[in-house]
Amino acid sequence: MPMPDQPDLSELLDTLDPHTDLVYRHLWLIALLNWVRGSSNSVPRAVARITLLLDALDQRPATRTKFQAWWHVLLGTVDATALLAGYGFSSHSAFASELFERLRLKWLPTTPETADASTLFSLVLHDAFDAQWLSALDETMLARLAHLLETPCLNETMGACAWIPVSQQHLVTQWQATLLEALTFCTSQIRAAGFSPELRLRMSTPALEVAPFHALTADFDTLQAAFLASPQQPSAALLAALARYLERLDACRHAAASVYTHLDSYGISVNLVFQLRQLRTRVMRIRVLLDCLLAPQAPHPTAQLLADLVNVGQQRRSVRALIKENSSLLAAKVAERSSETGEHYITRNRSEYFQMLRDAAGGGAVMSVTTLMKFVVLSLGMSAFWSGFFSGMNYALSFVLIQLLHYTVATKQPAMTAPAMAAKLKDLSSPGAIEGFVDEVAHLVRSQVAAVVGNLALVAPMVLVISALMWWLFGAPMINAAEAEHVLHSLDLRGPTAVFAAFTGVLLFASSILAGWAENWFVLHRLDSAIRYNPRLTAALCKDRAKRLSAFMLRNIAGLPANVSLGLMLGLIPAFAAFFGLGLEVRHVTLSTGQLAAAIGHLGTDLLTQSLFLWCMAGILMTGVVNVGVSFYLAFRLALRAHNVGAVDRTRIRQAIRQRVRTQLGSFFWPTPVVSAPVQKDTNRG
Repeated sequence: MPMPDQPDLSELLDTLDPHTDLVYRHLWLIALLNWVRGSSNSVPRAVARITLLLDALDQRPATRTKFQAWWHVLLGTVDATALLAGYGFSSHSAFASELFERLRLKWLPTTPETADASTLFSLVLHDAFDAQWLSALDETMLARLAHLLETPCLNETMGACAWIPVSQQHLVTQWQATLLEALTFCTSQIRAAGFSPELRLRMSTPALEVAPFHALTADFDTLQAAFLASPQQPSAALLAALARYLERLDACRHAAASVYTHLDSYGISVNLVFQLRQLRTRVMRIRVLLDCLLAPQAPHPTAQLLADLVNVGQQRRSVRALIKENSSLLAAKVAERSSETGEHYITRNRSEYFQMLRDAAGGGAVMSVTTLMKFVVLSLGMSAFWSGFFSGMNYALSFVLIQLLHYTVATKQPAMTAPAMAAKLKDLSSPGAIEGFVDEVAHLVRSQVAAVVGNLALVAPMVLVISALMWWLFGAPMINAAEAEHVLHSLDLRGPTAVFAAFTGVLLFASSILAGWAENWFVLHRLDSAIRYNPRLTAALCKDRAKRLSAFMLRNIAGLPANVSLGLMLGLIPAFAAFFGLGLEVRHVTLSTGQLAAAIGHLGTDLLTQSLFLWCMAGILMTGVVNVGVSFYLAFRLALRAHNVGAVDRTRIRQAIRQRVRTQLGSFFWPTPVVSAPVQKDTNRG
């Protein structure tokens, strides 16, 4: 049944006028397809409406003649070549430009008063349901539609194509000429992409030696000439030219694919991935267009092409699909680099375990000074923004100092170790893989416990020492009574502590993403080599200093942006949230422990016997678990997607972990007597 606000078929056919203005011809086409689509809930009904339309036109010869005249006028006033060759592709070569273009298509309406067939197509066949009923049309119905919409030969139309010899124009239909133009456009686009410096400089040497892009145009010209010589019946020359052209296309695709190897080794650019996907999709479009060109008596390829264009149109408007498709490799590279860093945070024997305790204790000592400076910043009474900014700088400088001293902060580890864990899941089919993964889980949990214990074991005593020194030197503790009471109530487990701790876990994960992105960007642009060999830098620093600076930046490029971004987020995001009335705060387990120690330094040991203190201790325990759990979960999920980990037998893994907990619970908290093989580790744990 047609929708209530739509005219019926008789009314639509009565209003058909091939000589009306362009916009009204297009509006009539939109109304006709709305009638065919109906309520978009039944493919058989839509197909039945097509049958009803064809029957009605057969029964009304005058209307059929008007319809065919309208169709020929439509083809003469819109550029169908742009639709066939360019629909679904970006007119821009950069990812950001395409992103803004898709946002514009989402937010701004398009007009049917256009000669652009792509714009008209997006208005006429705008529903994903259209692809379903187009694919459901049988051969008989497609043959009737092809006969109705049959295009005349070129010399029978007003505008002949100058590039087709006059002697052959009477053999080529307007539809075939449009397909040839679309193929020419796609071929030239692929050739231009192959010669772009961004791709050419990253192709493998064998691919450049074959030079497939050089002869692509010549092969297509040969194919086109063979087709024009015999457009109605494929000749042996045409088939040979087709095989040669398709072989050249495959060579171009393989040459472009060799760029991925370079990206895997030297970093990934979203813009490069975007261009590679565009090139690969154009090769696929050419194959579909060739099917339509070489099978003029079989309309099914054309219907399938239209259905594919509908699906492409849906993807073309999707911002999420663009980001997902073109950032997947970047996510993989970020996860890979994070996993390389994360390996250094996993302890597998006693010596590494005690080294982790020492590094974490050093981090806790530095965080005690961070706690002091936090209260100093708050005591200055600045506005929310500046208080948040200087608090963030305090955190950032502390984290950077911890990194440079080769200490560690416990909560920063999970986002780095999760990708390392996910990488182990790719080999679960091998013998002993499940047991090996459970071993890694035990190593990871034990490492996290050691890091948290090391941080907290020193931050609280150091804060008490600092508070005692301030009593002795200035006659006042680190914080006053009001601030101490505020600290106690803010850390109380019965408040929103768990929510704020989860939010902090998200920030910890975000900082790890920034770390992986920064390292990928640094490697992609070969900045380590630039620092080491750039003549201006070596002249200013001397060669030895430039070499040392290059090595330093390569070692620390992931940690520095991670630490600075995390510190600024911890300080500034609560300030911005307060501006919008969201009331978000951060709860970092090490900082929270330092604040609780500062409160004890003012209120005295009597606080230890109060129930509020116990609730605060429970809140700190919850903060540590949630900080670690949320950041690890988010990083682990990202790594699973980035590594394309498929059907993992999660039940077997859970059962193996439960078995380990029942039989060797202590291995999750203390290194087992068995010492594993030493692992090459980076001492830079910041």
